[in-house]
Amino acid sequence: MKDDLEILIKKCIQNDRGGQLRIYQLFSPVLYGICLKYMKNEDDAKDVFQEAFVLVFQKISQYKFEGSFEGWMKRVFINKLIEALNKKKKETFFLDVFDPEKDIIEEDAMEIIPISQEKLLEYIQALPDQYRMVFNLYVFEKMKHREIAVLLHISEGTSKSNLNRAKGILQKKILSVINCKTA
Repeated sequence: MKDDLEILIKKCIQNDRGGQLRIYQLFSPVLYGICLKYMKNEDDAKDVFQEAFVLVFQKISQYKFEGSFEGWMKRVFINKLIEALNKKKKETFFLDVFDPEKDIIEEDAMEIIPISQEKLLEYIQALPDQYRMVFNLYVFEKMKHREIAVLLHISEGTSKSNLNRAKGILQKKILSVINCKTA
């Protein structure tokens, strides 16, 4: 598969439409899923998805065949998602307020509750942009707060605060659904 992928990438560098179509078919489900997690609705996710794929094909010659090609594409998509969210927000994108008394949710204290992927995605999409961005980067992209802070031009404390606030909002929504079902 690795050799086949390398051939497809080289075809894309030469603007071969067949190679581009195959790359699109291979990676679009994962990359569209990322867009859905970061954007508030499907229309916005589709717009960014399309723009990011165009950007991937424009910049594919910059891929150095080192590391994961999928990882490289994810980085292009995440940067495009951040850019799109920043364009939507004219006011301050992040609340640079960190209150250790309120903003730390102990991992052990969080109860694990079964919930469908669709419902969880709906709740994640409903998070305020700043919380959703940090939550996705930390939870799904496995980035450290230091990396998130650099990427989003915020402090590490703000990253931690936004993550914990996002977790708190999600926990409340999930608990309210569970409580409604048992009532």
